[in-house]
Amino acid sequence: QVQLVESGGGLVQPGGSLKLSCAASGNILSIIRMAWYRQAPGKQRELVAAITSGGTTNYADAVQGRFIISRANAKNTVFLQMDSLVPDDTAIYYCNARLSTVEVPRWENYWGQGTQVTVSS
Repeated sequence: QVQLVESGGGLVQPGGSLKLSCAASGNILSIIRMAWYRQAPGKQRELVAAITSGGTTNYADAVQGRFIISRANAKNTVFLQMDSLVPDDTAIYYCNARLSTVEVPRWENYWGQGTQVTVSS
């Protein structure tokens, strides 16, 4: 059973910073990609940032230059450093991993439960 556990969300003032973490656990064979998505009230879930096992990253235009995604491969963990936060960044942030396991030896997408980020004064 794969689990993705997020942490690091909370309330921050505009201009502030937060760092999200997501750790994947289970009988994992390989992780090809990890990513962060977010969903604001009344909006669709959208990609924020992604990183491949080789270290290639991509970002949504709205966060380019403010957010940095990184990964600790040995620990199956992904981070999202969020700086210069603005109220429009308020959303539930979800961790996503595309991985294979001993039980399911093919690439599948898995999701965390989400962590709330609120940017407000």
